[in-house]
Amino acid sequence: MSNLSSTSDEILASARNLIMSGGYNGFSYADISEVVGIRKASIHHHFPSKVDLVRELVKRYREDGETNVATLEQNVPDALGILSVYANHWAKCIEDASRPYCVCALLASELPSLPAEVATEVTAFFRFISSWLTSVMDRGSQQGTLILANAPEIEAEAFLATVYGAMLSARAYGKPEVFAVILQPALSRLTPSISH
Repeated sequence: MSNLSSTSDEILASARNLIMSGGYNGFSYADISEVVGIRKASIHHHFPSKVDLVRELVKRYREDGETNVATLEQNVPDALGILSVYANHWAKCIEDASRPYCVCALLASELPSLPAEVATEVTAFFRFISSWLTSVMDRGSQQGTLILANAPEIEAEAFLATVYGAMLSARAYGKPEVFAVILQPALSRLTPSISH
């Protein structure tokens, strides 16, 4: 049973890497077969169709995000700290190229051409992140650890857009440090000034 799970995980990891380099339509089961070293029929055994494969990939990506957010919430006491850790996570991923871009962001850029089942999962991922960031903004505003110029929902969307825009800029320029340069003013704007 663990071998099936391991093969399934290898297939998903391969699909993720292929999406990162060529998008949803830029790979086939033949590509995965070559990377993982199994027959296409074996891939179909685990994931009957490409839609099933990518839908599962995005679903797991969201579930991993939910787990990571829960851990972050438990370990970091204040809202500004949570936002900093979240931004630093992406900065490190971009810097060491372990995850230079979010797979859901890449898929979101292809949303109009994605199968509905995959598009639904991608949208669910962004709804989850937006909802979580809204709760962080709201809590931070109430605790006085964040200064919001707008409603928590708007600040959450602006922060989310800044994170993903910074990822895109870092990728476009081929300079990982661009991410932190863009994120720092966003975090500073939310930071309460120290009163005299």
